[in-house]
Amino acid sequence: MIPLVRPAAARSLLPTSRRSLSVIQSLLHGSPEAKQAGEHDTLQHSRLVGRGKYIHGFEIHRVRPDKTAEYKKAAEKYYLGVKNDPELRTKLTGNWEVVIGEQDTFIHILEFEGYDKTSQLMRTSTHLQAYQEMAPFLSSRSSQLNQEFAFLPTAPPHDQGGIFELRSYQLKPGTLLEWENTWRKGIEARRQFVAPVGAWFSQVGRLHQVHHLWQYPSLEARKELREQAWQIDGWAETVSKTSQLTKFMDAFILRPLSFSPLQ
Repeated sequence: MIPLVRPAAARSLLPTSRRSLSVIQSLLHGSPEAKQAGEHDTLQHSRLVGRGKYIHGFEIHRVRPDKTAEYKKAAEKYYLGVKNDPELRTKLTGNWEVVIGEQDTFIHILEFEGYDKTSQLMRTSTHLQAYQEMAPFLSSRSSQLNQEFAFLPTAPPHDQGGIFELRSYQLKPGTLLEWENTWRKGIEARRQFVAPVGAWFSQVGRLHQVHHLWQYPSLEARKELREQAWQIDGWAETVSKTSQLTKFMDAFILRPLSFSPLQ
């Protein structure tokens, strides 16, 4: 997510060669638990990290405060045009406005079938023209390419209402696998109350960053559900361990735009 969410990228971890194994082993420094997981099952673990099939593009737009209405109209035209273009085979995951955090900021997540589709979008003149219609309303923009964590595919389009929360973590270099291993075990405590909408690690853009997205009926419900999770065995330990791998984090409350597939 990119100065806003300060998105970071981690390299693809597909174990296809001795070089890949070297990369994986170099990442697995840190806790004894993570080292043991890597030593006993390096190949299996690396396959579990990234889902691999899809690339998710995060686009962050900071908009002039007096031009948010015009921007929303232009953004709807552009993103629905991309979504409805059969040649691109690109899906919209969601489109949001930040309501608590960086004001006048908009976050868009697109799903591509591989990297070639991301470059094809950049070369499509029809959509480039629609994109340029947003330009007069922007004060800055940034982008990032992310891959899904394999254990948590992104939720399909739905209309549940409420609010979204995007949490982004800047990891210490070399700790991605340890973070994933710890978080994957602890997330079951949170699933008893609410499941993440999606979770990603960055590959192009700001490096060594992890994002996860949640949905709650309200801010009050968010507070209550998070407090309940702290009472479950495993969650406090997960937070403690992952915090040691993190340099800083951001949390933003989001409101979906009218054309967002996730509502």
